[in-house]
Amino acid sequence: MRLEGHLGLSTIVKTFPYRICLTWAGVLAENFLMALIPLLIGFAIDDLLQGAYDNVIVMGAVLVGLTVIAVARRIYDTRAYGTIRVHLGAALDQKHQNKPVSKRAARLNMSRELVDYLEGEVPEVLSAVIQIIVALVVLAGFHLLLSASAFAVVLLMLLTYSAFNSRFYLLNSSLNAESENQVNVLERGSRKGVWRHLRALRTHDVRLSDTEAIVYGVIFLFQIAFIVTNLVLAAGLPDMSTGMIFSIVAYSWEFVEAAIMLPMTMQSLTRLNEITARINNVEEE
Repeated sequence: MRLEGHLGLSTIVKTFPYRICLTWAGVLAENFLMALIPLLIGFAIDDLLQGAYDNVIVMGAVLVGLTVIAVARRIYDTRAYGTIRVHLGAALDQKHQNKPVSKRAARLNMSRELVDYLEGEVPEVLSAVIQIIVALVVLAGFHLLLSASAFAVVLLMLLTYSAFNSRFYLLNSSLNAESENQVNVLERGSRKGVWRHLRALRTHDVRLSDTEAIVYGVIFLFQIAFIVTNLVLAAGLPDMSTGMIFSIVAYSWEFVEAAIMLPMTMQSLTRLNEITARINNVEEE
């Protein structure tokens, strides 16, 4: 199989659909079982308090199955995505044969981020989506207000990131542009030039990091408010057992951990959009 035409996430998926779909199927199975763990722990706690062990055995069996699937998936993922990186690197080098070595080297490194995203972040996104759906269903099962507060915090998180989306794109563009000049700067051998280049990279990294700190600081405040709200609501619900309260708190926290992946994914896609536009630009600057 060969990667041709516009190099991007969609092209990679269309060229290697079976490899990628198999990895994603493993992710779905793994994370569906993982999403059930807090609920199973809650049932096991209630069983143990009554001297029963049925749900403890079920929980143990699910954990063993989860371990087997997780190990097998990671063994396969390394081989599948390693092959994709080879094909993408070869296609990119062919596409930019007339570019200076500095740009070719930088863009080759950047292109690996596309595959890294499919291998690392997409599974995390799928995991987050499953956890969010399961958490919303379980919380709604206890009380609709618990899931309503969860939905509200997700909306606030996405709106917060959307307000900074264009800034993230510009900051990544500046950082990538400076990275493309690194080999040329080193070849010239000027200490001042290298110093200016390193200082420029530092400046772009600092601006990007500061923006991330502000965005995620605001998002974490929303999440703290959500956890406190659901804890208060859970304590006030009638006929709540210890296991039920544990499940509500556990799923609320699991929801928070999963929901943070949504703005993080949007940020990664913003960077990948800039990289995709850059590696497909074959015009001479």
